[in-house]
Amino acid sequence: MALGRRAKMLTERQEAAVLGVLKAQGRYRERNVAMFLLSVKAGLRAKEISMLTWAMITDADGQIAEVISLENKASKGKRGGRVVPLNRVLREALQALRDSQEGAVSDSPVIRSERGRNSERGGRMAPGTIADWFGDLYRGIGFDGCSSHSGRRTFITRAARRISQVGGSLRDVQYLAGHASLSTTQIYIDGDGEAQRKVVDLI
Repeated sequence: MALGRRAKMLTERQEAAVLGVLKAQGRYRERNVAMFLLSVKAGLRAKEISMLTWAMITDADGQIAEVISLENKASKGKRGGRVVPLNRVLREALQALRDSQEGAVSDSPVIRSERGRNSERGGRMAPGTIADWFGDLYRGIGFDGCSSHSGRRTFITRAARRISQVGGSLRDVQYLAGHASLSTTQIYIDGDGEAQRKVVDLI
């Protein structure tokens, strides 16, 4: 992703606005809420959302697990797979989606498409369709400069700002993002002007 064309990250207020719009929908409400939260609360790429199956987020008893166990084949090559702890709000959304899907089995896609050109084998929503869905969503709300990568960038930036509070480091954020190098992770992170002002006063 070119530096000059980075997707804008979302503020907490914007995130709440998006959820308000999605929760007001009738058809596909559970799917669309889960799809948005997989982006902003787990940092998944459009391809990863498309490739996600119930086996990757359920335990041996078939219940929603505590983590997403993303396989390499569902991400970017040999090193894209990773384990992402499930945010509580996302976990609840995935449970609601699971409850709404009839006949879902372990290898079923989490995010299903209507039959037709928007779907891939197994009824999964194609990555390009997911990217387009995010673009249409943000444009419809009036969020210029936002794309399917905005949620991922928001997730990575928020994790980077808060990881030290729980004793972690940027290396942990790199693992959560599934980046091969720390330098790639750093490209995603937005600066915080307020934090910069505060730290200068401490120097």
